Amino acid sequence: MSAIAAQEPRLNDEITTRECRLIDFDGNQQGIFPTAQAKRIAEEAGYDLVEIAPNADPPVCRIMDYGKFKYDQAIKAKQARKNQSKIEVKEMKFRPKIDVGDYTTKKKHVLRFLEAGNKVKITIMFRGREMAHPEQGLSILERLADDLKDVAVIENQPKMEGRNMHMLIAPLPAAVKKKDSKKEEGKDE
Repeated sequence: MSAIAAQEPRLNDEITTRECRLIDFDGNQQGIFPTAQAKRIAEEAGYDLVEIAPNADPPVCRIMDYGKFKYDQAIKAKQARKNQSKIEVKEMKFRPKIDVGDYTTKKKHVLRFLEAGNKVKITIMFRGREMAHPEQGLSILERLADDLKDVAVIENQPKMEGRNMHMLIAPLPAAVKKKDSKKEEGKDE
């Protein structure tokens, strides 16, 4: 019985107790009434009788517009989901013999991802004889971490997994806050 009450409150004819403590539409306590009389009062007011505390002695029932109450709850839940920020993990792949121009282009992409509030997984891919020189890949990751130290922090240190070397970087909270404040200013205008 309590499992059902936790999911949905009982209302109107579903309430089977002999008496209940009644709260009116405005939230004022009316006292203890027989359940049948409480239902009649709610019907005359044009509202529903909702059991809000079934485990109390006697159970607490409130007079309310249950449909409107459910609708308002759904709107609040939708608003909460809308305001939630989802952090994605983007990936940028490098090679050990990357040229300066390619490096700067990929660094700009990583910066853009970080400014959007996403984490970035940097992967260095090794092929063939490049596997004999993992220090080249490590130097690229260290150079990138040094270039981005004012906007990002290393979350996972570089490590070798098979033919790839990975590092995870996350945006600094200050950098994300600046982006959010700029967005708010843009909305006001």
